[in-house]
Amino acid sequence: IKDSHMLFITAGMGGGTGTGAAPVIAKAAREIKAAIKDKTSKEKKILTVGVVTKPFGFEGVRRMRIAELGLEELQKYVDTLIVIPNQNLFRIANEKTTFSDAFKLADNVLHIGIRGVTDLMVMPGLINLDFADIETVMSEMGKAMIGTGEAEGEDRAISAAEAAISNPLLDNVSMKGAQGILINITGGGDMTLFEVDAAANRVREEVDENANIIFGATFDSAMDGRVRVSVLATGIDSEKSNVNCNSRLEIKPTNQTDNSEKFKWSYNQSESLQNREPEIKEYATAAQGSVEEVKWGSNVYDIP
Repeated sequence: IKDSHMLFITAGMGGGTGTGAAPVIAKAAREIKAAIKDKTSKEKKILTVGVVTKPFGFEGVRRMRIAELGLEELQKYVDTLIVIPNQNLFRIANEKTTFSDAFKLADNVLHIGIRGVTDLMVMPGLINLDFADIETVMSEMGKAMIGTGEAEGEDRAISAAEAAISNPLLDNVSMKGAQGILINITGGGDMTLFEVDAAANRVREEVDENANIIFGATFDSAMDGRVRVSVLATGIDSEKSNVNCNSRLEIKPTNQTDNSEKFKWSYNQSESLQNREPEIKEYATAAQGSVEEVKWGSNVYDIP
């Protein structure tokens, strides 16, 4: 990998192979960069992107914990990390969806999203980008989300953009707090400049006005009649961003009425509430006195 400019690491976290190997490869890429800088005083950047999955809920707490530990280690060394929980496949599956078809859907989202990044540098188009442009959005940016949408017919550009920004497979993150946004709009020879503008502006509506937004538009003859929008949002911190979680933790202070404002603490659904009780209590106590109850989904846990 020493001659690489960009490195994608894909793995399934929770077992021995992906959890063990992915951080080692990412660390090697970072150390190669550092070693070359020490030797020549000129940094050679290997832009490293992790694209990984987390276990299903039915695989058990132990496997999930191993996955979380692996993710923590991997995030130390990659520039950007994209996480897809396998549990989220239930959001797009139905009773007739086969096990293999569900995984193909997840793989397709990753494939098109990653291709959306690389195509911006190698495919001809209306607006082309180079590696330096990609690097400004993805270098040292931490957690990221990726989405893609494709549409045809009337308002195809807007429809594709809206599908891209609402990817149901990703971990519970939101674009709202993203520091960098990379947009790739792909279409056939019939794609117009106005469609590119409409799609880009639709994505812009979802992010902070101060975010670093870079977009490109590429042509693909196989896309005649259709428009595809791929979005990569980087620099996402789930505790600081406007997290779009299905479940929220509500903390109600002691001696407050049921109508009083509750503290809301957003957490990934896979996390164990019981393991976070000391941290939760400390947060709520610092904010407004002692804690009467903590509500997680449909359950209520009393904290003394």
